[in-house]
Amino acid sequence: MAFFTSATQSIPSAAEIPKHIAIIMDGNGRWARKRFLPRIAGHKRGVETVRDLVKQCISLKVDYLTLFAFSSENWRRPSEEVSFLMGLFMDALKREVAKLHQNNIKLIMIGDRSRFDAALVAKIEASEQLTANNTGLTLTIAANYGGRWDILQAANQMQLAAPQLAGHYQEDHLTPYLSMNYAPEPDLFIRTGGEKRISNFLLWQLAYTELYFTDTLWPDFNETAFNLAIESYQKRERRFGRTSEQLSEPNV
Repeated sequence: MAFFTSATQSIPSAAEIPKHIAIIMDGNGRWARKRFLPRIAGHKRGVETVRDLVKQCISLKVDYLTLFAFSSENWRRPSEEVSFLMGLFMDALKREVAKLHQNNIKLIMIGDRSRFDAALVAKIEASEQLTANNTGLTLTIAANYGGRWDILQAANQMQLAAPQLAGHYQEDHLTPYLSMNYAPEPDLFIRTGGEKRISNFLLWQLAYTELYFTDTLWPDFNETAFNLAIESYQKRERRFGRTSEQLSEPNV
């Protein structure tokens, strides 16, 4: 299996349309509260936004879409909300995976599955197996995921696999063990809902990613809002450590 090289080790191409978009889908609860609805109504509406966004990414020929569905810190939320989210997760898999497969979408789940019940783990594994050979958009769902967890589990695996290199590990030794070793690092990170932090999401992978924050709540993140994020990205100058003058030089 080939692994993608980090932007700190080589200079990736900077395309007009991001190859990989990563999103923190924030604001479901506030969207519901503004409408005097229970928080779970916002989460339900948020699933519809995901469906629409996948269609937009396919239309734009985005190769990878990564969504932060449930962080390792979200277990701190009220137990009834956590239970609902686990149920919603299962229901979404049951309803949507066949459609993903029909549209040639590969589904991958990243995160620590040890806290999920056996039925959910089995459904995740079956969904991944069903779509494993699809060649269109790769849709990654991060659930019970944390960036620090990702780096630690990768470091532990690396040490077990190559203890003889202790004290001399390099980035490319760690890469194969990161959760997203199958994808290039995100070109564009989006966070909805007004907060301006990355909240332990893809800490290693976001080193050179363009960051975009919007006040739009996730259930309202429609095609127009998504296009604004893409337009913002297209105005960025992606230098990867170089100067602006170097970008205009041939073969640089």
